[in-house]
Amino acid sequence: MPLAEPLDAVREFLDRGGDVLYLILGVTFFMWALILQRQWYFRRLFPKDAREVLETWRARRDQTSWYAHQVRNLLISRVRQNLEHSLLMVKTLVAVCPLLGLLGTVTGMIEVFDVMAIAGSGNVRAMAAGVSKATIPTMAGMVAALSGLYFSVSMERFAQRETERVADLLTHA
Repeated sequence: MPLAEPLDAVREFLDRGGDVLYLILGVTFFMWALILQRQWYFRRLFPKDAREVLETWRARRDQTSWYAHQVRNLLISRVRQNLEHSLLMVKTLVAVCPLLGLLGTVTGMIEVFDVMAIAGSGNVRAMAAGVSKATIPTMAGMVAALSGLYFSVSMERFAQRETERVADLLTHA
């Protein structure tokens, strides 16, 4: 079976990294699910939402009074809220990934010290498993964070830029 070999390699990698690596994998999947959901919203749903907000504003006869100004602020706030939905969670998950990698480093080093206490420092093979559990999660946490960092920054910039664009379109007649 052609898919069995890559799956075995992934399973072996996860086993060498320890239990923390499974946690990093789960956080990374959740982070990417949020990123993909936001990208879907930005590309498919936001243009329709922006048109509806613009049509709502243009349908108003009064666009200059204090009440109209408050309605305009409400519309802009809704656009901002819809655009920024889940972005804070993505940024939080990006920040959590390296911390989970550090947790993996600490647990791996504890395993190395346990092996050294039991078998002495001469058993290099026994210490190698702990070193793997110390370094692999660190690398995985950093890679996961870097993969999400680019998209979280670009999505935040997109949300800010589009909010400003919609605000500019909601001008006073």
